[in-house]
Amino acid sequence: MNPSENPENRETPENRESSGSARGPQNHEAPEGRGTAGGSERRHALEGPGHPVTPAGSESPASQDGPENPVHPDGPARPEVPPRPEGPPSPADAAAGAGSGASRGASASSGAGAGAPPAREPGAVQRLAPSDPSSLAGYRLLGRLGAGGMGVVYLGRTDNGELAAVKVTHADHADQPDFRARFRREVEAARRVSSPWAVPVTGADPDAPEPWMATAFVPGPSVGEAVRAHGPLPERSVRILGGALARALDAVHAAGLVHRDVKPGNVLLAVDGPRLIDFGIARAAEETALTSTDMVVGTPGFLAPEQAEARGADIGPASDVFALGCLLAYASTGRPPFGAGSVDALLYRTVHDEPDLAGVPDGLLETLRACLAKDPAARPTAQGLVVLLAEDAPGPGGDWLPAPVVRTIAERSARMLALPDIDATRIGEDGGSPRPGGSRRKFLLLAAGAAVVAGGGGAAAWAGLRDRGGSGGGGGGERPWVIGVHADLTGPAKDIGIAQERGARLAVERFNARADKPFTLEVKVSDDGGDQYRALEAARRLTTDPRVLGVIGPTSDYTAQNALPAYDEARMPLIMVSPGLNLLTAGQAEGKGTTLLRACPQHPVAGTSLAYHVLHTTPSTRPGILQERTDDSYSWQYVRGVDFGFRYAEVIPHPRVVPAATTDYKRVLAEMIAEGMDAYVHCGVTESAVLAAKALDELGFTGMRITGQHVFGPRFPKEAGSAAEGWIIGAPVVDPTTRKQAAAFVAAHRKRYGTVPAFYSGEAYDLVTLLVAEVEKAVKAGGPPDRTALAPRLRKAKYEGVMGGYVFDTKTGDLLPGVVGTFLYAVENGRYKPLDFAPSGPPKTRRT
Repeated sequence: MNPSENPENRETPENRESSGSARGPQNHEAPEGRGTAGGSERRHALEGPGHPVTPAGSESPASQDGPENPVHPDGPARPEVPPRPEGPPSPADAAAGAGSGASRGASASSGAGAGAPPAREPGAVQRLAPSDPSSLAGYRLLGRLGAGGMGVVYLGRTDNGELAAVKVTHADHADQPDFRARFRREVEAARRVSSPWAVPVTGADPDAPEPWMATAFVPGPSVGEAVRAHGPLPERSVRILGGALARALDAVHAAGLVHRDVKPGNVLLAVDGPRLIDFGIARAAEETALTSTDMVVGTPGFLAPEQAEARGADIGPASDVFALGCLLAYASTGRPPFGAGSVDALLYRTVHDEPDLAGVPDGLLETLRACLAKDPAARPTAQGLVVLLAEDAPGPGGDWLPAPVVRTIAERSARMLALPDIDATRIGEDGGSPRPGGSRRKFLLLAAGAAVVAGGGGAAAWAGLRDRGGSGGGGGGERPWVIGVHADLTGPAKDIGIAQERGARLAVERFNARADKPFTLEVKVSDDGGDQYRALEAARRLTTDPRVLGVIGPTSDYTAQNALPAYDEARMPLIMVSPGLNLLTAGQAEGKGTTLLRACPQHPVAGTSLAYHVLHTTPSTRPGILQERTDDSYSWQYVRGVDFGFRYAEVIPHPRVVPAATTDYKRVLAEMIAEGMDAYVHCGVTESAVLAAKALDELGFTGMRITGQHVFGPRFPKEAGSAAEGWIIGAPVVDPTTRKQAAAFVAAHRKRYGTVPAFYSGEAYDLVTLLVAEVEKAVKAGGPPDRTALAPRLRKAKYEGVMGGYVFDTKTGDLLPGVVGTFLYAVENGRYKPLDFAPSGPPKTRRT
């Protein structure tokens, strides 16, 4: 869903009544920071013991391997944050637990990657820790691919240059009674499978002090990552994907095994075809009946009904076929066939509901329906599925995949060029002389599989990478440096995107007008049209230009989420003005990403501020919170923040959750009023807020009505009409026409564009000015700026701009905790009247 729209009908000095009673921001002392750090958002998988840390390019068990929307409970719940009587909670406390919520009814995961935050640099190789070995059993360890509670996965290389993912478990786990047996079973299961479409085991020692296993390294993305980044795959790609995986599963079943966890995160994409990974919970067919009847094993949304109901005796090869059907439906449509939501909801739908196959190509529809039959006996076998999906096999050139996916594979393969030098490779049985002319570049290309990219859709991508250069900075001669703007300029949030672009251009023009400027700048804009599936390509248009020093944007939550990997991979500063999704900074504190700065509060923190405003200004003792699920992630995060704010002040709210298609708000709200609701918080989007406003007006409700960022726009007062009067809207922006410090900016904007600045333009102006100031410092220190070093410097900066102060958390990139960033507006005479910043804590005493 889109972020808030740019309100054009706000009050300005030209139309605001001089006797306005509200205390506007011109009388408000600008804070040092304008938002907070907060919690993380994760998706959950139910897994059996011994699940390995997956190699880079795949996804850890807790990462985003399936649904676009996070798994979360269906209704509000009190955050697991103990109250602190000595003072208000930090917004980080408010955001804790405000992501996807805890799984309910799930068996505990003891997998190596379980609970780990999602990686921010997919496919990247992290440096070895001081405690890591430099070699293991003939593998030279080059870096870390991942780590979890059970162990670490390293990128290793043999003496002949072959790359491998080497999983090493912690010694303390090896001492557990059944651990070695489980680990040995995993190794044996993987070794029993012989298929070109399954990642092979290249070495293992379950009896070592720290048991280890090595598998061939695949530098490509997982299916889940590729679909989230580039959208659904075309029919031919899905057919080839399904045919190869059916062949892999046929080999699994021929070996007497059941994989039991076929999901988008467990299938890696290479130019010559997919690879099935992760046999950590695979079992022999005759052993599946021994699974505990109380344990659900697999990934909700990608498991069969017999797995969802823990019917161990019924789990068999047909269960893998059902999971493959789910995966192919996801690859075809971009969403799992049984939706998203809480674990309980996913399990229930899997057992009782028909799959949602809308959007599946007609040529695949009947095949996927057969795979997703509730009765295992009605599903085709893996071998039979090969026939149903008959299609040409993937060739060596990657032409079976869309070009953007091939490019991702090319870039990850190219990263292998940065690995330490390869030891001299010898040929001949007698270990003769080193290979003549065997450069490190050529050998790594062959070893990583990147050389084949040039044969099918990836040639241009590889050529661009080959000569990109190492610093990430750029310039040369008189060519100007570039400030990038990644925005929605033509889609549903274009008003915000255009506002941010204009603010950025004014900042660059102001700098270029200086007589003492040490360099010149220009603006480069990349438009994603508000389409999350175009976001990554829009980002790459900026990251692959060596002159671009940093970027403002993207405009909305989900375009930002999909674009972030490109900026992290390029280590390019990305400064966000409007996306509040808390997942964006998840893992930043753990070093999973270092490029992001966010100049607005997270959605849970903004929700907490709304609750505090209600408590400061009303005697409410029974506030109502309504979550409507059109934009599920946004509304859930607001609900958690609002709920936390009320409960911290020992006020128990009355929550309700309604489906996205709800239109009868009068009935729902009448029930809430009958339950004693005396203030109303709407956690949803503009369309539903309009319906709620009209319903409350008809019901004669006179309590406070308040809502958040995704309602802040011209549509709400226009469409709700008189029913919108008196509503309070919280948004992460200040009206620049009310800021004395912004007078020169407002005048420049009026001169340049013929109008007063729109919302979000002032913040973009400030943040580009901050970025340019850090670039100028680097240039004055000597040498060209290195964009890979700018983000850490920006995180340490303290900057006072025309719209207020900015101080960032050096670990997460969020604005510092404890300082608000949500500004409040009241709808008055059909316009937005500025009030003040929302409070950062509950009142010390309550009105009665």
